[in-house]
Amino acid sequence: MKAPLSEDVLALLMAHRPEFLRFVEQKVGSRAAAEDLVQDAFLRGLDRAEALHGKASLTVWFYRVLHHAVIDHYRRRGASERALAAMAREFEEAQPPEVERARAVCPCVGRVAGSLKPEYAEALRRVSMEGTRLPQFAREVGITSSNAAVRLHRARKALKKQLQVSCGACASEGCLDCTCGVPGAGGCEPSTA
Repeated sequence: MKAPLSEDVLALLMAHRPEFLRFVEQKVGSRAAAEDLVQDAFLRGLDRAEALHGKASLTVWFYRVLHHAVIDHYRRRGASERALAAMAREFEEAQPPEVERARAVCPCVGRVAGSLKPEYAEALRRVSMEGTRLPQFAREVGITSSNAAVRLHRARKALKKQLQVSCGACASEGCLDCTCGVPGAGGCEPSTA
């Protein structure tokens, strides 16, 4: 079993704590980060401090511990920054879900949406396809948000009804990855009338 740290060693390290803190703060540029690093260094280093003899060797040794803690801090921060930069690049390169969804939607949706009442077609295009927020859409067309919500609901209902007439079975499955108009694919054939 390890012997507890002597009060002399602990008192000596605590007496130098403000100096240790200033040293680390100068290196990392943040009081909060310095507090954390000094505290961690105390926790990790105290088990080895008892083996050192003399005031000078103890403080020199602890400055070395702090120096290594600062180096580790920058290594971790650098790794975090690189990971965040990589994640940001992935987000920039990735297509928004709306774009991916639009690619998978049956081409009949566009054709059928064009046959709806113009205000319904506009509501569907702006809110559902372009991602305009409903309150913004309402302001732009000069109606209340409640009226815009009702209009969008009715537009979706009318679209669904028209798709069921036009596409039949495909529409009941959501018209995603539909094979309408693809010869021999087994999907519905668009009407030519």
